Amino acid sequence: MKNEKAILQKAKTAIMEEAQAVINLADNLGESFIHAIEVICNCKGRVIITGMGKSGIVGKKIAATMTSTGTPAYFLHPAEGIHGDLGMVMPEDVVIFISKSGDTQEINNLIPTMKLMGVKLIGITSNPDSILAKHSDVVLDIGVKKEACPLGLAPTTTTTVTLVLGDAIALTLLDKKNFKSSDFALFHPGGLLGKKLLLKVSDIMHKEKSIPVVKKTSLFKEFLFEMTSKRLGMTCVVDSRGILSGIITDGDLRRILEKRENIYKLKAEEIMSKNPKLIGKDNLAVEALKKMEEHQITSL
Repeated sequence: MKNEKAILQKAKTAIMEEAQAVINLADNLGESFIHAIEVICNCKGRVIITGMGKSGIVGKKIAATMTSTGTPAYFLHPAEGIHGDLGMVMPEDVVIFISKSGDTQEINNLIPTMKLMGVKLIGITSNPDSILAKHSDVVLDIGVKKEACPLGLAPTTTTTVTLVLGDAIALTLLDKKNFKSSDFALFHPGGLLGKKLLLKVSDIMHKEKSIPVVKKTSLFKEFLFEMTSKRLGMTCVVDSRGILSGIITDGDLRRILEKRENIYKLKAEEIMSKNPKLIGKDNLAVEALKKMEEHQITSL
């Protein structure tokens, strides 16, 4: 039992240390982050992300997140870069270097060529006095001084904080570019996610004769029959021009039955709920679902 508690405590300590480092990152964001966003927004090319080892793995994920949220990006392995892959880099690009120490040899080998090309450099590091920091146009200091690893060797807190910073960059860019769910759907056409995002209201809505509709002057017997025959648990109520005025649901009927005894002479306009929740046929189906969930309704 004592050993089990010790195991859990070590795990909790690691999690809390990394969580605190993320909080510190949020507290310390400032002008350099704003500058980095501006540099990327003004970029006419692509965002290139590079890093060695675990930093490289995180860099690949950041590049993937950016690409799927409207910022074209790709990962460049620094070792492959100095052996020919630098040919993929164009002067209009922005390069994000990831290195905790800021003195990773493979990273530093890329800097002179990047400078000659006139590429903008953004350095993500924990060492603001490093070679990388000194040669970067923008320095994002993640501020990690201690890893969660008890040996202080394995990149743990560093990679977590860098990943979170990458997400913050990608999502800030998404917002600035007014990237919408419909844009996201274009980049994810495969699988369930793509189907959900590409499906429109017009693809699943009830149409024409399948829609229960009564006039405002319709009596109880008429709109009850319409609701029962169409089996949607509701009916639309329209005026003399056919314009939607309200909606009657099963819930409205239950409530009126509790309040009134002689209900058969009631007209639809006396029972209906005015200003029903609406959505356009060109909206995405997921938007309709969200609206229905928000208002706790079953018909829209």
